[in-house]
Amino acid sequence: MNRKELIEQIRQKRSFLCIGLDTDLSKIPAHLLDEEDPIFAFNKAIIDATKDLCVAYKPNTAFYEAHGSKGWDSLKKTIDYIPDGIMTIADAKRGDIGNTSRYYAKAFFEELNADALTVAPYMGEDSVTPFLGFENKWVILLALTSNQGALDFQFFTSEDKEQLFQRVLRKSSEWGSPSELMYVVGATRAEGIGEVRKLVPDHFFLVPGVGAQGGSLEDVVEHGWNKDCGLLVNSSRGIIYASSGIDFDAKAREAALVVQQQMATILDAKSF
Repeated sequence: MNRKELIEQIRQKRSFLCIGLDTDLSKIPAHLLDEEDPIFAFNKAIIDATKDLCVAYKPNTAFYEAHGSKGWDSLKKTIDYIPDGIMTIADAKRGDIGNTSRYYAKAFFEELNADALTVAPYMGEDSVTPFLGFENKWVILLALTSNQGALDFQFFTSEDKEQLFQRVLRKSSEWGSPSELMYVVGATRAEGIGEVRKLVPDHFFLVPGVGAQGGSLEDVVEHGWNKDCGLLVNSSRGIIYASSGIDFDAKAREAALVVQQQMATILDAKSF
């Protein structure tokens, strides 16, 4: 999916919602456990119920890799099932040097055919650039995360008063264009989103932390909006686990619809 197509999806669906498919066998409705592939059965129902309300799905690969080859099969089936025109984000947080990164890229972009992959920047340029340059594929680089441990490193300040997350943004923005590089920016650090936007005004942000983690959609938009919307706001648990009963897909749709309608109001107010 290229940038123009993503923006057009946002306009058409009146939504910049990304739904996280963090599918946990201990949390899905019990009746699905009798299915041949419970994970895929759950994901399929969620996708069928919400595909007109979101512009991206984001399976976190840990929930699949934990089940070995069967889990990888479930992930592949899930990505294959997501309709054309909806971005597929493999949330794998990969990052290594040289051939290792190139083979990670081949695994996710060619074998799985994901549109985007989350990547950790800690090892620097030669660990990130092998993921770039794939046609219509995206690298989503960790920039400012919403977890408590972000305080351990990301806000370290150098002698020239530059914080570590700021250096990551400034340096990495030289490696890829806004048409192939996004950033993960946590919703629970609303003011930080504004600082990130100043450094990378044209890039899209993948924003976790809205909903179950307490982030505010309004704050995200206030601090992170750009002329192309520039935001993919992720919600996982608040949507996919809205119900543990046989009506789980209908309840997931209801939860997604609430968020989509909020986003539609915002897009209308922005004349987008």
